[in-house]
Amino acid sequence: LAIISKESVAPYERPALSKGYLFPQNAARLPGFHTCVGSGGEKLLPEWYTEKGIELILSTEIVKADLASKTLTSAAGATFTYETLLIATGSSTIKLTDFGVQGAEANNILYLRDINDADKLVAAMQAKKDGKAVVVGGGYIGLELSAALKLNNFDVTMVYPEPWCMPRLFTAGIAHFYEGYYASKGINIVKGTVASGFDADANGDVAVVKLKDGRVLDANIVIVGVGGRPLTGLFKGQVDEEKGGLKTDTFFETSVAGVYAIGDVASFPMKLYNEPRRVEHVDHARKSAEQAVKAIKAKESGETVAEYDYLPYFYSRSFDIAWQFYGDNVGESVLFGDNDPAAAKAKFGTYWVKDGKVVGVFLEGGSADENQAIAKVAR
Repeated sequence: LAIISKESVAPYERPALSKGYLFPQNAARLPGFHTCVGSGGEKLLPEWYTEKGIELILSTEIVKADLASKTLTSAAGATFTYETLLIATGSSTIKLTDFGVQGAEANNILYLRDINDADKLVAAMQAKKDGKAVVVGGGYIGLELSAALKLNNFDVTMVYPEPWCMPRLFTAGIAHFYEGYYASKGINIVKGTVASGFDADANGDVAVVKLKDGRVLDANIVIVGVGGRPLTGLFKGQVDEEKGGLKTDTFFETSVAGVYAIGDVASFPMKLYNEPRRVEHVDHARKSAEQAVKAIKAKESGETVAEYDYLPYFYSRSFDIAWQFYGDNVGESVLFGDNDPAAAKAKFGTYWVKDGKVVGVFLEGGSADENQAIAKVAR
């Protein structure tokens, strides 16, 4: 068994990068958040792999995969052959340079996907202490990094084109709370426009963000969180695709026998909603991995494995607030509790009701028991 990774460190929990890694005090650092400590599992240090006889082949990027001959080729020209292949390539960050945005190659226009990105961000925060930061994007990364920058005493402005933050999940009622809460922390929010260009100073460091609506913002650091793309390019034309990912069965096996795909790249049958879905979240990354490995083992021993029966789950923490969401955000939404951003201890949520059934539940400020309860309701 071998794990081949482009990264130079053993597998780790990515959510730590947008949260604990950026704290001004007691910041998270490796080896503190190696896999799978985030879900209460064992912390898998590099030596764990050695002890278990797993070869960890790091700093090795696979640039060609030939599924017909079961061969992988690295950037350095090394070849690897396999019997069973597990594709866990995750996503890559969408960059403004991909769209030719003017000035987007200036220094200190940063993204966050891996530990190198996090280190660059930490270095930039130290170099531009107490400066001005502009966060482009109002989703997960935008909300979590705006909070982290504010904790580091930056003057923070968030810019996003949508009418409210995190529109993929939040309703207007949910967003009302978070936008008000962030404003109360001193974060400026500019909605309904995008960054159309950047100017740099004499050192090549970003200095100005130009917005499409004509406004101009000063900036020492710009962080861009405008989404990701599943990394499926190596397998184009070799396996069936669906919903932007690699099509799998309920055991995460692709259309090619012995080739499995998990996490962000897998488009799998979602039993609960009877349709194919692709889920980008650490919870599904862990659980789909477990399902695929059980299936691989079962195939060897001639046993059977239960179908993957996943309940979508998302969560976020920033400042001293935390929310959890289970299920599907479709149908009619019903807000409950007090979503006033000025509330002393925020506690509110939303149900989504479709065809007379509750299909999704969102809760801010819930206890562990309450969060378990909303999961049950959503299922």
